[in-house]
Formats: sequence, structure tokens, C-alpha cells
Amino acid sequence: MEFLPVAVDKSHLITIGERLYSESIELIRELVNNAYDADATEVRVAVSDDAIVVEDNGAGMDLEGLRQYFVIGSPEKLQHPRSPRFGRDRIGQFGIGKFATLSACRRFEVATQKEAFAARVIFDKEEWTHPGSEWRLPLEVLPPDPGRGDGTTVRLRDLTRRFEVAEVERCLVEGVPLKAPNFTVSLNGRRVRPKSLAGHRVPFLEGTPFGPIHGEVVILPASAAGGEAPGIEVKVKQVTVRRELFGAEQWGKAVARLRGEAHADFLPVTTDRSGFVVDSQEYQAFAQAMQRVMTEVRQVLGRLTGQRERRAASRALNDALERIARALLKNPDYSPFGAVPAGEEGGGAGGATVTPGRRQGAGRTVQAGAAETAKKAPRKRPRVKRLTPDAVVRRLKMGHWGISCCLDHFGEDGPECFSEGTVVYINRDHPLYRRETKKADTHVMHVARLLAQEIALMKDPRNPRQAFERQSRLLRDAFIEG
Repeated sequence: MEFLPVAVDKSHLITIGERLYSESIELIRELVNNAYDADATEVRVAVSDDAIVVEDNGAGMDLEGLRQYFVIGSPEKLQHPRSPRFGRDRIGQFGIGKFATLSACRRFEVATQKEAFAARVIFDKEEWTHPGSEWRLPLEVLPPDPGRGDGTTVRLRDLTRRFEVAEVERCLVEGVPLKAPNFTVSLNGRRVRPKSLAGHRVPFLEGTPFGPIHGEVVILPASAAGGEAPGIEVKVKQVTVRRELFGAEQWGKAVARLRGEAHADFLPVTTDRSGFVVDSQEYQAFAQAMQRVMTEVRQVLGRLTGQRERRAASRALNDALERIARALLKNPDYSPFGAVPAGEEGGGAGGATVTPGRRQGAGRTVQAGAAETAKKAPRKRPRVKRLTPDAVVRRLKMGHWGISCCLDHFGEDGPECFSEGTVVYINRDHPLYRRETKKADTHVMHVARLLAQEIALMKDPRNPRQAFERQSRLLRDAFIEG
């Protein structure tokens, strides 16, 4: 029986390394993560036009460690998945990143020291790609430097592309375990810090047959939703592999407010650590768990959106009522309750005040103005029995009398506004209302227009033409300053 040898041209290793990384900047991430695996507490990265230096104070390497370092596809980190000093979950797996560095430079140097051993290895791209069957790298044994201590320094010289400092920082923030204890990274003398997000946090912890998933989703304020792309950073061993939306891309504009992290150390990653083996059982279990998380996030987002809209509606209604009160003071005969007393005690500007309406939970009813209604007309069956929890109720008091205004949801097909006795209802679902809420000033004017309309009709419901003229006058006086 004959045997055929398997031969690999050494120049192909560089080509393979280049293709395993979609961006050469990811190589810096790999070098820093190697320092993390070596139990470094401090890593200093320096980026200039012609060189990149990554220096750490980790365990360093002796001669055997250097030999192991240059073994292609070494199983060392798989056999020893935790670092000896801090017990860190080691990040690197495949051991081919060092060859990929030559996609960004012409010369790769490794200088290391461990106790009494110190050495430097030079990986020159031009020399490496010369024809020949021997794979040898020049090793220079150096005298140990007591001031240096243990650690490793990697230098990429004669860069073939330019690295922007901001781009390198983004890569480090997303791809390096900056939140790990006893580990700091600096870039050109300035510490690189993990991202800090302000917003409503939704923490989660989900179990799977392969291990736990934990993290949090942050719902940003609508005003801070711009900037970087939305999504949940999926992290394996504290390193972002990919940002995902888990179906939230179907939520419309609200998806722009989503950020967060999901940690799942059991997920199998691709060789370049830019994605997952999505047809694996581990990833399928992860995806199902994240669907449960996103269901909860959507419910929280809906509540937050309702609260924000309610605050905006409350501000608009307060402003509109104050303006209508001023207009009624200028036109006292337009009041459906007679002239407004001027300067009544506790009455604010000329005796007209805006006060919160009576609120009694989700099943509340608006009772404002019931006494006035009883005097003017026989009691009728109310059109509105119950209000939603999002209802905004305010009362405009004019002397001994007043009206109440309620902004609530009555459906897109419901009326724009209507009145029952001295209660004015405004429909927040009406298409015109929704359109006018996009800007604060148009929101106020729209609510004031509806209030003026209903107040004018209360004065003389049998004469719509006169009511229209009164509405126009009230709006004019409401929005003319001074």
C-alpha cells in the first residue's frame, strides 16, 4: 500500500488568514484578547501611521510557549480553557490570527519575557513567502529586562493600510472584555472604557440545555435613538460576535431605541468570530430563548411609549387650557356659565385656573360639571362610561363654574371630539390628532382649537354659525401674546 503526503504551501497560510477576517482591524482585537487569555491586567495599544504596538503585562512565554504560539491550530486553549492566574474563560481558539496580521503589515514581531527567559521572533512576509519547504522563523534570545517584568509585546511594522484611532477604539469597545475585573486597555495613552447607555433597562436570565443566557436590553429615550445601529450585541466570553434584532426589525421606528447585550458562552462561533453556526442546536435554543426576551421587551416598550405620549398630551392640554382661559377673560360673554369673576381668591389669572381632573384608575368616569349639567338639562345616559388608564383629565375652573377636558382613546373611526354636559372629550386616536402631535406647538394649537369649538357650542348649541365665529375669536385671543 502506498501513501500520499499532504502538503500545504506556507504562503497559503497568509491567504487563509486574510480570508478568515472580514476586516484587518479585527486583528488588533485578537492581539488584545490574546493578552487577556495570558492573564494580563493591563494592555497598552499604540497606533501610528506606520506601526501598531500591543504591549501587555501578562504571563509571557518561555521557549516552549513560543513554540506552542506558532503551532497552527494549536489545541492548547481548548485543552486548557481557563487561564491559570485569574481563571478567565479563554477567548482565542484557532491560532491562525498571527498569520492574518500580515494582511495589514509586512513585518510582525513578537517580543516576550517570562522570568529569566526573554526572546524576540521576527515574522517577515517577504522572507516567509520565498519558495522552500522549510518553515522557520528567526528567534533571537535576549537578556532579560528586570524593569520590564513578564509580558509580551507585538509590533506590526510597515503597515499596508491606515488605521484610524476612532475605528480602532470602536473595535476594542465591541470586541474586548473591557468589563472584566483586573483588566484595562489603553489606546494611545487613554483608557478605553465600555459603552454606557442611559435608558430603561430590561434585565433577563434564560436557561437552555446548553447553558444560561443573561444580559439586558436598554430602551433608549426617543431623543437618543440616533447614532449607531440598533440591536442586541451577542457576546461569547464577553466579546461581541454579532449584533442582532431578533425580529424587532418589524417593529417600525421603535426598533431604533433598542440596545443591549446578550451573553451566551456556549454558542459555537465561526472561525473569524464574526458569526455563529446558526444550524447548530445551541444556536437554535438561544434563538428561542431570545424570542421570549423580546416579547417582554416589546411589552415594556409599549408601556414606555404610552407614558411618553401621555406626558406630551398632558403638557399640550395644560398649555391649551391656560390659553383658552386667557381668551375667555378677554371675552367674558363667550363663557357658557356667564361672566368670569375677575381676581377671585385662588383663581389665578383673573379667576381662571387649570386643575387636575378626578382620577379613579382604569374604570374611572369623569364627574366634573355634574351639578351644572343637572341644573341646565335632564340627566341623559352618558356616552362615555369608562376611560382607559392613559386618559389625561384636566379641569378649567372659571369662578364657581368650570369645564373638564379629557384626552383619551376612542378609536380611529371615533369622533374628533364631543361634549357631555361640561366635559369635553378629545380623541387621541383620531388621524388629525395623531398628525398634529408630531410637533409641540401644533399639538397645543390643535387641542385649543377643539376646546374653543366645544366651548363655543356650549354657549349656544342651536346657532353653529355664531359658535364658529366665537371659536375663531377665542383662538385668536388665545395665541396672540400680550
